[in-house]
Amino acid sequence: MEQHNASKQNGGTFGSKGNFSVIMVMILGVFVAILNETLLNVALSKIMADIGIAPSTAQWLTTGYLLVIGVLIPITAFLMQRFTTRSLFLAAMILFTAGTFIAAVAPGFAVLLIGRVLQAAGTGLLFPLMTNVIFAIVSIEKRGSAMGTIGIVITFAPAIGPTLSGIIVEHLSWRFLFYSVLPIALFVIIFAFYKLKNVTETTNPKIDLISLLLSTCGFGGIVYGFSSAGEGHGGWSSVDVLVPTAIGVVALGLFTWRQLTISQPLLDLRTFKYNVFRLSTLIMMIVMMAMFSAMMLLPIFLQNALSYSPLEAGLVMLPGGIVMGIMSPITGRLFDKFGAKWLAVIGLGLMGNTLWQFAYITLSTSYSTIMILNTLLMLGISMLMMPVMTNALNELPPRLYAHGTAIISTLQQVAGAVGTALLVTIMTNSSRRFLENAAGTNDESTLQILSLIAGMKSAFLLAFGLVAIAWAASFLLKRSVPPETESGLASKRVSAH
Repeated sequence: MEQHNASKQNGGTFGSKGNFSVIMVMILGVFVAILNETLLNVALSKIMADIGIAPSTAQWLTTGYLLVIGVLIPITAFLMQRFTTRSLFLAAMILFTAGTFIAAVAPGFAVLLIGRVLQAAGTGLLFPLMTNVIFAIVSIEKRGSAMGTIGIVITFAPAIGPTLSGIIVEHLSWRFLFYSVLPIALFVIIFAFYKLKNVTETTNPKIDLISLLLSTCGFGGIVYGFSSAGEGHGGWSSVDVLVPTAIGVVALGLFTWRQLTISQPLLDLRTFKYNVFRLSTLIMMIVMMAMFSAMMLLPIFLQNALSYSPLEAGLVMLPGGIVMGIMSPITGRLFDKFGAKWLAVIGLGLMGNTLWQFAYITLSTSYSTIMILNTLLMLGISMLMMPVMTNALNELPPRLYAHGTAIISTLQQVAGAVGTALLVTIMTNSSRRFLENAAGTNDESTLQILSLIAGMKSAFLLAFGLVAIAWAASFLLKRSVPPETESGLASKRVSAH
């Protein structure tokens, strides 16, 4: 560890050429994994037609993916302390690549789902691992720039996913969504095998099996329950929603109590004793929920109300993704200079303004206007996501970095599932009420479109309300002051744990 502390003083964002190589190979791995998360959304209808499955079955390709990530990420804190950077990264990429190949050649739904589950297992490990490595090798003064650099791919990948998916699905088989990712994933594995070095300290923590069971039931139950509600499996009164959600809430309560009472917690929740970490995590969860509103609702509106093709619906997201990629390193440098507070205030203000305007789009709203609004929304998100996350983790002592990254990643996944469920429920209920009140006033096809617009208005107004709360909270953000210095003393404390 001392050699990495020394390398921090050598200049450059990542401290040394060796560190730069480590981060670049990890960025490429995370890029293909995150890209893969959004590739399938536009292609689900083609997959349903090709392998003969119903929409409720096809949604498991998304739900199962989220479920595995939600269950796996809480365990990453233990895995990052137990295994070396190199072995854990290679294991994650091999899982992801094997899953990608299985999905590409899958003869039916069951094999395709197995492939998606393996992909999710690899993806769930990669982002927390990369974030932990950044905080291990980059000095606090340059972490904003470093996180901004990785933010280029983390924000760009999900934005271009629908566009790439639209192009591929329109001209080729959906299987090419997986075949196109394979060569990149194989390159990352080969490059990492020869070039990736270990940059974090390993210890020998014991895994608490009771915590593992409670974590799996808790996070898994909540993600599954809310995902089922979001996919319309009978609504909130359905057994598919109520039972797993109830089990998840009870298990999560017991998990929280156990983590605060045992000597070696699976996920150290003492991170929430730090005020900036606590507030920043809340803001990021709200941002995730709001971001899902645009990513989910806009393609539905463009295809179902305005009759655009999947490719045209996907292209709406592309300029926003490009802007996020350009802005990410810029906001990273601004964070290093000025901190996260005003970036968050301005970014959330921009998000709130665009969500409000989205709530009032109509059939006469032009394609270019929707594209510009989405680009402004993504600009707002790019201004605050990585700075707020970096600010949160900066407040923690080094021994809690692995736990902090695992907690933030887990809660973002939970927020995504909860946000999607809430927004879909609000949209569905508002659309139904509109149809009941307007029955007989127009032809049926016009009524369906108008009810969709009414439902979207309610969902976007909810997202606006959430962002308004986060905007008010962002004024309370302070610049993190780490409780332990970046000196050799901090390094010794890390080694002692």
